[in-house]
Amino acid sequence: MSYEIDINKFFLFINRVKNKDICQGRLIKPFGSATGRRSMSQNLAQFALFFPIFLFSLSFHEFSHAWTANRLGDPTARLLGRLTLNPLHHIDLIGTVLFPLMMFLMPGLTLFGWAKPVPVNPHHLRGGRVGNLKVSLAGPLSNLLLAGLFAALFRFVLGWQGETTLYLMLIQMLEIGVFLNLSLAIFNLIPIPPLDGSGILVGLLPDQYLEGYYRFSQYGFILLFIAFYIGLLRLLMYPIHWIAGILLP
Repeated sequence: MSYEIDINKFFLFINRVKNKDICQGRLIKPFGSATGRRSMSQNLAQFALFFPIFLFSLSFHEFSHAWTANRLGDPTARLLGRLTLNPLHHIDLIGTVLFPLMMFLMPGLTLFGWAKPVPVNPHHLRGGRVGNLKVSLAGPLSNLLLAGLFAALFRFVLGWQGETTLYLMLIQMLEIGVFLNLSLAIFNLIPIPPLDGSGILVGLLPDQYLEGYYRFSQYGFILLFIAFYIGLLRLLMYPIHWIAGILLP
């Protein structure tokens, strides 16, 4: 029996994508007025910069789960057409498009969304719980890889010292890519179901603790919602900024 291993009801708590903080005050001025308030058209322009990076990052995350599972003997995702970088195979109309767009257009709200989960049959995976751990870990690692790639491109493009609108848009998209992928990676490492960190923890826990953890897992969504509601997830911005400070000049 297959089950959904991926994050895919995840919160993207990176308000930084929606405001001037994403630009770190270096080169790029945010879209908007001096008061920091943006018009509808400016919000849509900012979303147009964010969405391609968001869509590609989600697709790469899902592809990494599917690729790892297939390598470990489970063809479920491949047979369902999920072993691809084509975003059309991973996109969820509501969670990937409508919800993020709504969050961009409503000031003060934290951005969140989701993609279609990658189905995995654990009975087909070689290595048992360790195989499941590898499949779960593939998602966050893929986002860390993308964060490093976007950071390298940012440093390269920064050397051009351009002043055109296209240049500034490219710089901003690359920086968004760094923060977005760091956020996806670190958030998904939280060991609360249905996040990838729960699959990683299950692969590491001694057998005697598994039953208790499985009982705890049924409250995963409730715990995540509470953490989101009271702002606890914002604490994750500290490691995100720390790593971004290393990656970015």
